[in-house]
Amino acid sequence: MAENRQDDDTATGHRSTVRSLLRLWPYARAVRRRLATSVAAALVAMLSVLGVPLVLGRIVDGPLAEHDLSGLWPLIGLLLVLGLVEAALFYTRRVVLARPLAGLETAMRGDLFAKLQRLPISFHERWGSGQLLSRATADMYTMRLFLAFPLVFLIVNSVMFLAGTAVMFTQDWRLALIILLPAVPLFVLTRRFEAGYSGASRRAQDQNGDLATVIEESVLGIRILKAFGRHRSMAERFRAQAHDLRRTELRKAGLLANLWAVIVGLPEIALGCALAAGAYLVAHDELSAGTLVAFLSTALALRWPVESLGWLLAYANEAATAADRFFEVLDEPETADPGTADGLGATPDGIRFTGVRFRYPDAPDDTPDLLAGIDLHIRSGETMALVGATGSGKTTLTALLPRLYEATAGTITLDGRDIRDLPRERLRELVAVAFEEPTLFSATVRENVLMGAPGADDRQLRAALATAQASFVEKLPDGVDTEVGEQGLSLSGGQRQRLALARAVVGDPAFLVLDDPLSALDVHTEALVERALRQVLGATTALVVAHRPSTVLLADRVAVLSDGRIEAVGTHQDLLRDCAHYRELMSGESAPMPEAALVSEGGTTR
Repeated sequence: MAENRQDDDTATGHRSTVRSLLRLWPYARAVRRRLATSVAAALVAMLSVLGVPLVLGRIVDGPLAEHDLSGLWPLIGLLLVLGLVEAALFYTRRVVLARPLAGLETAMRGDLFAKLQRLPISFHERWGSGQLLSRATADMYTMRLFLAFPLVFLIVNSVMFLAGTAVMFTQDWRLALIILLPAVPLFVLTRRFEAGYSGASRRAQDQNGDLATVIEESVLGIRILKAFGRHRSMAERFRAQAHDLRRTELRKAGLLANLWAVIVGLPEIALGCALAAGAYLVAHDELSAGTLVAFLSTALALRWPVESLGWLLAYANEAATAADRFFEVLDEPETADPGTADGLGATPDGIRFTGVRFRYPDAPDDTPDLLAGIDLHIRSGETMALVGATGSGKTTLTALLPRLYEATAGTITLDGRDIRDLPRERLRELVAVAFEEPTLFSATVRENVLMGAPGADDRQLRAALATAQASFVEKLPDGVDTEVGEQGLSLSGGQRQRLALARAVVGDPAFLVLDDPLSALDVHTEALVERALRQVLGATTALVVAHRPSTVLLADRVAVLSDGRIEAVGTHQDLLRDCAHYRELMSGESAPMPEAALVSEGGTTR
């Protein structure tokens, strides 16, 4: 769940709806002319509506009062023209905005996606995927719809209300005052409504994101849920969160219903009072019947601008909340990337860690650093195995090399060049990575593998698949062009791991990081992959996280990680002889190993 969750009272107490919506202006600026045209079209259409009561007043006081039917037809024709103008202008408003607002939504979604790609791994570890998904879908739709309809009508209805009020005052100021009496209580009510609705809207959108996360986790983990019979507990979790969302939506509906009841009720009461007063004035010859008809028609024409106030305020608050959620992601700080170097140092020096320390940003202050001063040199062209107990920081150390995380202190160099001097894009072209948990995308085998080197040709693709012993690809329905499905769940764990390994080696990387790349393979396949992998490792500088002796034997030397530091470095045989911790990691025995055991491990006695 995202850490950005706001308490309702906090959110509404420190947030301005207008200020939140104004942040959309940099995007709306690109369609400002279309927006202005749409507003102008809607405004003229609305004002044409106000012309109808004036024509009706002329009809009553003119042709009808004077029994002159010949003068009636031009006025009826004018009413028809006004209706056609209104319809044409509303059509124009819809057509003018449809395409540019779709483009605006696309641009905003593109910026959000690009931002997500640039944000550090620590951000993605804090945020639920459903929260990000809801911001990229539902929130985008809410903001686009606001710009298309509520924003236009907030402007148009406000102008129409002011214009209509002015017309009513010209017709009879006494009746106009009666109509305006509900304005003060309506203003107070809408202020209170906005405060409550903003919090409820924010809570509902966050709960939508949480619900999306549950659905996504259930789909991706469906095998685990079924295998352990936990689908009922997940369904209960879903129902609980869906019930919370339902309760929040009902609260929103209740707030809106209360507002609408008053918005509709008070003007109706005022209109009834105005009708009674107007009838009294007509009866005492203080007001003409035509003027009363025109006044009441004008008041009725203003019902939509007034009654729509609840809907417009509600949608404006939802759009403001959506904008807040959108900009929460865009406002997240990115890790600085000042690197400007375009290459490595002139002298091959391999990979060097010097005084490297690391702690996770959210780690408690009283906990020690996970990596507490790493000093390690992997010579150019050498393969170094990294071993250590579970939780010792092996995977974290390998993640520092492509700068998935930034070291808290110390330096890491590639051939003498500090990796912070290299742009991340260039660094990740030089360093290829295969993680222990292979991740595949909803794409073809070819596309998944070539993510490691988009410019690789078909020969390199085939060579990488051969190195990873991924001959099973040829048996897939469309070979390398077969869609593997989301997360590659149509493949076995070993097949996914081999494709991930092929992705790492396809571009003949200068530096290679392998995090226990053979853990899901059977013994026979593992031996074949190791044999092919030796040729790849012979042409690169590699750091390999290893848990088994068979993987360790791929390396020239081995580094033992313990308590955040490198405890020992040496060959497999030397460490078996001299390092008790290493013997324990490799064999599970804490006592010194006898000479026979050393020989059986492939070592020699000295």
